[in-house]
Amino acid sequence: MEVENIQRRYRARTGIRRRAAREVEAVRGLSFEVERGELFGLLGPNGAGKTTTIKMLITLLLPSGGSARVLGHDVVREAREVRRHVGYVFGGDRGLYERLSGLDNLRYFAELYAVPAREQRQRIGELVELVGLQGRERERVEGYSRGMRQRLHIARGLLHRPEVLFLDEPSIGIDPVGARELRTTVARLVELGTTVLLTTHYMFEADELCDRIAVIAAGEIVAQGTPQELKRGVVEGRVVEVEVFGDAQSVLDDVRALAGVTSVSVEERGQAQLVVVRSDAGAEVTSSVLAALAGQRLGRVATREPTLEDAYVELVNRP
Repeated sequence: MEVENIQRRYRARTGIRRRAAREVEAVRGLSFEVERGELFGLLGPNGAGKTTTIKMLITLLLPSGGSARVLGHDVVREAREVRRHVGYVFGGDRGLYERLSGLDNLRYFAELYAVPAREQRQRIGELVELVGLQGRERERVEGYSRGMRQRLHIARGLLHRPEVLFLDEPSIGIDPVGARELRTTVARLVELGTTVLLTTHYMFEADELCDRIAVIAAGEIVAQGTPQELKRGVVEGRVVEVEVFGDAQSVLDDVRALAGVTSVSVEERGQAQLVVVRSDAGAEVTSSVLAALAGQRLGRVATREPTLEDAYVELVNRP
């Protein structure tokens, strides 16, 4: 897959009485490549342009500028060839017929994908085993858990043996057990030679699965590389986490002013606030952070190595 300076603009209208038209740049010149057999991650906040990018690559939207090729086929001039070789799986409950069984859903979509009748039974059986729905395939989808539905979505997207599979937030809303099973299924697909482009909001999922990652913010790529390269290139040193019960905001400026501290953020955790302090490599700031928080009611204190989530937050929040 080769994507070069791809762009997508559209016109939107604002206001109720005096509606004014304005041009919105959803994607602002993305460029990246995905190797055959690679699992490539596209990460970014809501509205960053991830789904819009995927829709251009699977020919559902026309680019406003730039170019993209999937398996050597141009997504504009050779849209029919692109569609024959790609599969698309999106998160959520849409796209399945709940009053049909999982098996009947797959039979129906096999007809839509023009899978030859003589191959359908074997192909459906292979996919049911691949996604772990053996023994449940004859049950109505309305009785499936969200994780089971998502695995059925994947089976549906693989019916026509696509060489490239696009997974748009496939694990959204799935419980931890279902999400783990889904990650196992995706890893097996890559082992079997399928090229996968994945979008997700779960950083641990991207860290575990992806060979390489591109981080998008405001329609532009702000970083690319392997998970380890992103972590090394953006976040150095260690991270101190302190649980604070009360108003942590009042002392954050004191924490930010400490020697060796590079950034400070706060996450709401129910009745507590989690103060996350990142430091320079080699700097030991735990004792000084605790001293700055003196007078606050503290809970858990922990130090750890930087994660992909730390690197991601740093990248998307850069001015």
